[in-house]
Amino acid sequence: MKRILSAIVLSCLAQTGLAKPFETVFPDVAFQDKSDPIFAILSSMDYQQGRIDLPGGQAYLDVPDDYYYLSPADTNTVLVDLWGNPNGDSLGMIFPVSYTPLDENAWGAILSWDDIGYVSDKDAATIDYDDLLRTMQRDTLAENDWRVSNGYEKITLEGWAEAPKYDVAVRKLHWAQELAFDGAPVNTLNYNLRALGRKGVLQLNFVAGMYQLEEVKAALPSVAKMTAFQEGARYADFDPSIDQVAAIGIGGLIAGKVAAKTGLIAVALIFLKKFWFLALLPIAWLRSWVSKRKEDA
Repeated sequence: MKRILSAIVLSCLAQTGLAKPFETVFPDVAFQDKSDPIFAILSSMDYQQGRIDLPGGQAYLDVPDDYYYLSPADTNTVLVDLWGNPNGDSLGMIFPVSYTPLDENAWGAILSWDDIGYVSDKDAATIDYDDLLRTMQRDTLAENDWRVSNGYEKITLEGWAEAPKYDVAVRKLHWAQELAFDGAPVNTLNYNLRALGRKGVLQLNFVAGMYQLEEVKAALPSVAKMTAFQEGARYADFDPSIDQVAAIGIGGLIAGKVAAKTGLIAVALIFLKKFWFLALLPIAWLRSWVSKRKEDA
């Protein structure tokens, strides 16, 4: 009973940031007709800044004025209703205020929680990332038979778009892959940020195109700085006498070894790929609903 009550309290405490309306966050965006259904969707969402306690009670964000956070429900509206993706669970999404969710060049970071347990970082200083990349390339190719038999395109892991870097001082890891999907005109960027906690890992997966690599790299320190763990859930709070230890280390987080064994890594890559390529068509169509910036009007 106590656990149920705790879960209810945590749910109520989540997303306590300052919610702002669309017109306040995007004062330079005007609609020709506010009866348009797209305006209704965008206006229905809460664009949150400040401290946001994420669902689950493990972590929180401190979102500055040049970014905004969308709740899990609003994130699902963006990914499913506006971008045409399948339903999926998340802890929300972070966007820079320079883009609405419908801007052609919009990018954002989807948040999720992996309750894998405490991930030891003892292997971080000894990983050969070139060797790890070769292993990941072989694993990706090996998954292609499964992908083709299930109606999906083949994937080639071209290489690191950004080699892995682990900051032991703050227990945060980031890396980026360049992926080529069979038949796609451009390659896909798969940029990842991981924050290690006592009981699992806070995951941020950036939804962006390869041409936005430098923009995402420049924003990464700010996004990483937003993430923090609740008191008692921090990496330093680990208690080896009672806490679960993950079966993988830093290298396993990057390579996705556990997921690869069950084929889930292929599913995850399909999902990330759809975020970008399926987004292009709806955005091109939906932009006809939105007027140009006021300065261009």
